[in-house]
This record gives sequence, C-alpha cells and structure tokens, in this order.
Amino acid sequence: MAEHQTTTGSNAAPQREEWTGQVGFILAAIGSAVGLGNIWRFPGVAYENGGGAFLIPYLVALVTAGIPILFLDYAIGHRFRGAAPLAFRRLGGPRHGKWLEGLGWFQVAIAFVIGLYYTAVIAWALSYFVFSFDLRWGDDPAGFLIGEYLQVGEPGLSLEFVPGVLIPLAIVWIVVIAVLASGVARGIQRANFIFLPLLVAAFLILVVRALFLDGAADGLNALFTPDWAALANPDVWIAAYSQIFFSLSIAFGIMITYASYRKRRSNLTGPGLVVAFSNSSFEILAGIGVFATLGFFAFEQGIAVSDLDGLTGVTLSFITFPAIVSQMPGGPIFGILFFGSLVMAGFTSLLSVLQVVSAAFQDKFGISPRRAAASIGVVSAVLSILLFSTTTGLIALDTADQWANNVGIVASAILTSVLVIWVLRKGAELRFHLNSVSTFRVGRTWIFFVGLLAPVVLAYMLISRIISLIGEGYAGYPTAYLIAVGWGSVLFMVIMAIVMPLTRWKRSPDEFPVWPAFEKEVAR
Repeated sequence: MAEHQTTTGSNAAPQREEWTGQVGFILAAIGSAVGLGNIWRFPGVAYENGGGAFLIPYLVALVTAGIPILFLDYAIGHRFRGAAPLAFRRLGGPRHGKWLEGLGWFQVAIAFVIGLYYTAVIAWALSYFVFSFDLRWGDDPAGFLIGEYLQVGEPGLSLEFVPGVLIPLAIVWIVVIAVLASGVARGIQRANFIFLPLLVAAFLILVVRALFLDGAADGLNALFTPDWAALANPDVWIAAYSQIFFSLSIAFGIMITYASYRKRRSNLTGPGLVVAFSNSSFEILAGIGVFATLGFFAFEQGIAVSDLDGLTGVTLSFITFPAIVSQMPGGPIFGILFFGSLVMAGFTSLLSVLQVVSAAFQDKFGISPRRAAASIGVVSAVLSILLFSTTTGLIALDTADQWANNVGIVASAILTSVLVIWVLRKGAELRFHLNSVSTFRVGRTWIFFVGLLAPVVLAYMLISRIISLIGEGYAGYPTAYLIAVGWGSVLFMVIMAIVMPLTRWKRSPDEFPVWPAFEKEVAR
C-alpha cells in the first residue's frame, strides 16, 4: 500500500522526531499519566466509593478498559506514525481517511481546551508553593483563595485581571513554550528526566512525613477500610472506570502522539504495562499521603475523618491542605513539598497535552517544532490569560473541565473504539501490529475489551452525564453561562472536527515517512 512506503529523493519529508530510547518514552508517558488528578482526585473518589473495596473495581477497570485502550492508542500512533489527525487519516485509507481525520482534530480540540485551563491550575500551585514559605493564607485558607488570591466574581465574562494569577500564569506559559520549542528529545524528554524523579522523591518525603503525624492511622483506616456492600452499587464501578480512564491520558491524542515518536521496532505493550501500573501505584501512594494528612487534620479538630469537607479537587489542594499545613509541625516544608509536587506533576502532564496540538499542526502544515510551539503557544497563552486570570477564572475553569472531561473525552473514546473496531474493522490489523513488535502479546480478548466492553461502559457514563448536565445544570451556575462555556467548548471541538479536515495539507499526508508493514502482518 502506498501509505506504508517511506518517501525518498529530493522531495522527501524531514525525518520525524523520535525518543532517544525506550526509557525516554516510558518516562514521558508516565509523566503524562501522573498528573493533578492522581493527587487530588483518586484519594477522594476511592474514599467515597467503598474505601479499600474500591480497589477491586479499580483494578478490574484498569485491566479491562484502561490498558486495552492505552494499547489501542499506542498501536494507532506507532502503526500510522503521526499525531492524531494524521494517524487517523492514514488508518482510514484513501476511502475513509478524510472524514476519519476529523476524529483526530476532535481530540486535538479537547487537548487545546484542557491546556488552556490546566495551565491556570499549575499557576495556582506555583503561587501556593511561594506562599508556603510564610503561610500567607493565614487562618482562613478558604477566604484567602476565593477572596484575596482569586478574587472570584459572578459567572460571566470579565476583563478584570488578577495580577497574582496573571504573573505566574504567564511564567508557566513561557516555560512550557520554551520546552515544546526544543523538540521531543531535547525538550519534553529532558524535562521528564528532570521533573519525574524530583516529583517521586518529593512526594515520597511528603508521604513518610505524613505517616508519622498524630492521627495518620485513622486517616488510613478511613481510606482503606473496605465497604464490601459498595461493590453492589453500579455507580461505584462507573466511578472506577471513570478514574482509570481520566488518569491514563487516553483517548484524546496524547498516547497516539507519543507512540508516533517511537522507532520502528519498539516494544509497545511492555512499556504500556509499566506506564499503567506506575500510574496506579502513584495514585495509591497519593492516597496514603493525602489521607494520612487528613487523619492528622481530623485529630487536631477532634472529629472523625468522615466529618471533614473538601476531600477532592481544588478544595482539597488549595483550602484543606493549606489549613493542615498551618497546624502541623514543620508546616512550611510540608507545604513546599506538596505544592512543588503539584507543579511538577501538572507540568509534565501539560507538556503532553500541548504536544498533541503542536504535533498535529506540524504534521498538517509542515512547520517546525519551534514555529509550532511559538505560534500555537502564543495563541493559547493569550486565550488562557484572558479566560483564567480574571475574577471569573475559577468558574470558567470548573465549567470547561467538567465538559471537556466528562463529555469530550468520553465521546472521543467511544467514537474511536466503535469506528476503529466495528466500522473500519481494524482491530485485527492493530492487534497483529502490537504483537509484531512487543514482548507481551495481546489476544482476541483485547478486541472484545476495546470494541465492546469499554464502549458500553463509556456510553452509559456519557449518557448519564449529559442527562444530568441538561436536566440539573452544574454547580448552580446560570444556564446561559453553562451553554456558553460548557456546551460552547464541545461545539468548538465539533467545529474543529468538521473544518480542519477541509483545510489543505501542506503536502500530501501519504508523502510523510511511515513504517512499512511488518513481515508478520504481510504474511497473515
């Protein structure tokens, strides 16, 4: 097939960037997977859904959906050697490639939206890293966050900028653009080599310190005491699939893009297992650290852990934890470690999110990593500052995150599974490709998990969430605001999916170098 031939001669496309080796790829993939959600989402979700018993549906979800879809992303990215739009276009071939390219741009649009607000959270964490030195939030962390730091106003469009947010947000954008402009090996890979070990070391120190706090055992008991009755609740299983799904950075172009930078004969499934279980291990480590600390907080107040509020998300990180830091011995050091960990975990994930956008435009328009990082980064930075460094930044962030994750990513995963496995019938080809290069071989059950089980579970999640958002709204925000920001984000994703495939490629996508089919695939 023409699409599997490597171009030669004077008109050959530039050689695609590559990771320097397997370790570089694994660290980058783990850096992408281990993000803010591991620290501030998993502990609370586990606690609210059966405690120790939650680990059973969590592991089932990991094996039956998380790892299979991760392998699907790897197979598509490596087999067709491109960012999501180019990879899906090649996968669809001459007949279906153009419309399937739209799915890739839908994923790029998701990454673009997430990148805008994810940067803001990292900027907050960077500010709180500095605030930890003198415990600047004082005796009222909630009032400090909402009033003095974010200066939260009413939902709507505001041009009232908050300097305390704008300055660190600009700094984060400058750093991330510089890293992306340096390319895959010299930029992203090198950043992960530095930040990921630092993140693990800092968080291990934090966890060890937390375990020796008064009340730590009560916190761990609250987290890990199993509520076996919860396993009969379908919502607990849905929560497990949701956590695994959002945690692994799958179904919105990241792992497709990262796999496209691997050499031809690169083990895919073995590193995939390392990435998946490393991510889950860090989540459990985060749960231990967070709930040991919450146990101390409850002990200091003379209440049970179950009586505490704010066990997930922004509230946990920027209200509950500052309150704990203010009360504990050596609080400033603990705060520095915690918020430093948030910055590093968020930064490595942010690089992967923005690389999805950068790589897609590099493929489509034949531009260099430096030019893509500069042009896309500047546009993104301006939009991010306009939307999330104002008095309505927190509300806009909360709304965009809800729709991007629970509608955009879930819809993308369903479409990918159904179109690739059932419409285009590419399951066998991708399975053979994985087995041709990998040490851990996948069987036909992989196609069942990817093509049937995962889409059914995800469809239930998506339909339930859409019904809830339409019928009940979200967080009490005005309906008009939710339509503009929430559903408007989804509309932007759909428009990108329709418009971008209609734009002209700088050169034919078939001219880019692609790995030829492996002998085992040709022979089958």
